[in-house]
Amino acid sequence: MKQIYFLLLISFTVMSCQNDIDDYQVAKSELDIRLEELLLEKSEGQGINFFILPESDDYASIPQDPLNPITKEKVELGRLLLHETASGGNPKMDVMAGTYACASCHPVASSFYSGRRQGIGESGSGFGAAGESRGFDLTMPLDSIDLQPIRVPTLLNVAYQDVALWNGMLGGSGTNAGTQSQWSDIPENHLGFQGLEIQGMVGQDTHRLQIDENFADTYGYKEMFDRAFSNTQSFERYSRKTAALALAAFNRTLLSNRAPWQDYLKGDYAALSEREKRGAILFTGKAECMNCHTGPALKDQDFHAFGFGHFDDSNDAVVLDDANFDNVKKGRGGFTNNPSDDYKFKTPTLYNLRDANFYGHGGTFNSIEEVIRYKLSSQLQDNNVPLSQIASEKGAVTLTEEEIQDLIFFVENSLYDSYLTRYVPETVLSGNCFPNADVQSKIDLGCE
Repeated sequence: MKQIYFLLLISFTVMSCQNDIDDYQVAKSELDIRLEELLLEKSEGQGINFFILPESDDYASIPQDPLNPITKEKVELGRLLLHETASGGNPKMDVMAGTYACASCHPVASSFYSGRRQGIGESGSGFGAAGESRGFDLTMPLDSIDLQPIRVPTLLNVAYQDVALWNGMLGGSGTNAGTQSQWSDIPENHLGFQGLEIQGMVGQDTHRLQIDENFADTYGYKEMFDRAFSNTQSFERYSRKTAALALAAFNRTLLSNRAPWQDYLKGDYAALSEREKRGAILFTGKAECMNCHTGPALKDQDFHAFGFGHFDDSNDAVVLDDANFDNVKKGRGGFTNNPSDDYKFKTPTLYNLRDANFYGHGGTFNSIEEVIRYKLSSQLQDNNVPLSQIASEKGAVTLTEEEIQDLIFFVENSLYDSYLTRYVPETVLSGNCFPNADVQSKIDLGCE
């Protein structure tokens, strides 16, 4: 009798497990099946895993520079250095010392995008709620203001690129192989590091940061440098280079892996609404978005021309270097001097666009809807771009109004990771206010 009872119990358990499997399969709707088919088609033969971002502490799965392997110690140091306003130690105006950091232009409050159209480092004033109220300190000379000549991109998902900046000029390997003749003004590229590491070095000079032994000793960072770079000679352990390597290691861990789209890809079919799924199907297929916005970060490592506009001299964007601005407007071509690269810009990630406020390399759009409608149209913002340069996806498809709204809804909501504060320290070792420490920012941020 006990044997019969045991067999019945086993049979019931097997049937229950099978029912669970069947329920899981039934949970897949026709929309899910169609989306899965499209994703398999777009995955370059790798399956749906091709689009999944790793966990931020799964260093082995995060793309990284072989010359700068990610370690916990580097990540911990880089996390603080990104936000440490004491690093703003080389200003043109002494009064601005210690008032800005990398995070001044990449605050978490706006998903690591700049909170305003044009990023401002030194001589910026104020923050607002998400960096949107940062303006010029009008008491400072214009030439002391650190202004970016192009829209500040997010730090999210930068691990999925081997070059940095919109024109990809930073990086001494991979995509930039064969561009050595253009490196005369970028000697760091000859070190052979990838773009993020080079950006960490060049950025410290460009944005008037100073991270050296004196900084490490003054603000208590020596022990963290010792742990992160124990194999580096002590005379070069606390330096611009090691700081850059730590910043790059941390930046590679900034992944939007808690967005609903990521949950969906991992098998949670309830993570997206039916409307979002319809938008995802359009994104992956008919709308041709995934031709460029592909892979885990939804960006390829290529450059494309869509005729977007550029910064202009206006109330929210100032061009200080007119002589070099033509090169900026030429994008990749301004770096390579290859006419076939003219007006092409690096594909950006599409995660957390809801917090970006401005879109395109010139910040010439104010909503995701504007960008999508522009992509679907045949018009150009920059009429100087030859039609022969324009990406084939521009104006190539027609969507109904309902389809447009579904596509917008998917990009705005499914690709939004709302838990980015997990990447931000509660304090930095200097005890300074961050991401800015100027007088108005301290008021806005409640530091004083």
